[in-house]
Amino acid sequence: MPMTSSPYRLKTDAYSSHAVVLARLGQGRGRRVLDVGAADGFLSSRLANQGWRVSAIERDREQAARARAVCEEVIVADLDGSLPSIDGPFDAIVYGDVLEHLRDPLAALVGLDRALAATGIVVVSVPNVAHLWVRLSLLAGRFDYGDRGILDRTHLRFFTRRTLLELLARAGLAVVDLAATPVPLPLVVPERLHGPWLGRLHAASAALSRAWPRGLAYQFVATCRPRAASRTWVDAGAHVGARRAGTP
Repeated sequence: MPMTSSPYRLKTDAYSSHAVVLARLGQGRGRRVLDVGAADGFLSSRLANQGWRVSAIERDREQAARARAVCEEVIVADLDGSLPSIDGPFDAIVYGDVLEHLRDPLAALVGLDRALAATGIVVVSVPNVAHLWVRLSLLAGRFDYGDRGILDRTHLRFFTRRTLLELLARAGLAVVDLAATPVPLPLVVPERLHGPWLGRLHAASAALSRAWPRGLAYQFVATCRPRAASRTWVDAGAHVGARRAGTP
């Protein structure tokens, strides 16, 4: 049987949500990370290259089979059903572009985070439905779904900055860093048109998304700690990173 081809792939540019996730996690040095919604393992592979011991959850069996090439363990599970039994603890859990695909993202966060170590971190990335493009589309009476992007036809939940922060708070997580990332122009613009101009435009777009995250962030990437551990993290100076990331 041919394997299912994932419509998603690694965003390699320096301003992308994937680049932010990898930077926030840093070098693993043998620590354990759970990649939730791993698809075919494109992010898991980079995490393994950074020295993390990667376990993953993926509901598509064919994609999970591919992810096993780079993960220590891959659990096939539908997070809209019964949550799987997971052998923790994990030093980090990554929810990369997955919560918007779930009927009940809060239940998944709360349930899976039980496998997080007391001093572990959680990194969440979601698209921003309040992006200016979506706002203007609504003014024009349009809300058109596509194969990818903010209005991906498989999205069941939509988030703004405020509703994302509310969700994370309800899940018992304290946000210590909130980054805004721009529209992934290197993926949007055909490769034959790439050039220095695109790099300059993308850098300007990234700066604007940080200046007005509510309206120009394509995605938000939140780095969190369990509330019980968050004060130690803040006292160590991590709140400086949140200010650098442009958190209002």
